[in-house]
Amino acid sequence: MAQLTVAQYDALESAIRDGRRIVVHRRHQDLVVVPERLTLLQRREAIEARHPTTGEHITIWIDDADSIEVVR
Repeated sequence: MAQLTVAQYDALESAIRDGRRIVVHRRHQDLVVVPERLTLLQRREAIEARHPTTGEHITIWIDDADSIEVVR
């Protein structure tokens, strides 16, 4: 996934604002996290997130994700 669509950015921004979970599909695994912010690190877009159970900080590179979905 090289870049998100406008609709995907809107959904991600809403999830960040509302504290909703997202599912990131990458390399044949699903990762459920609570996104905290969308940022640019080392010239790459990233989602700064927390694991919903452990609170562990996770950085997810958008270009490494196969797809991103907001949990409704």
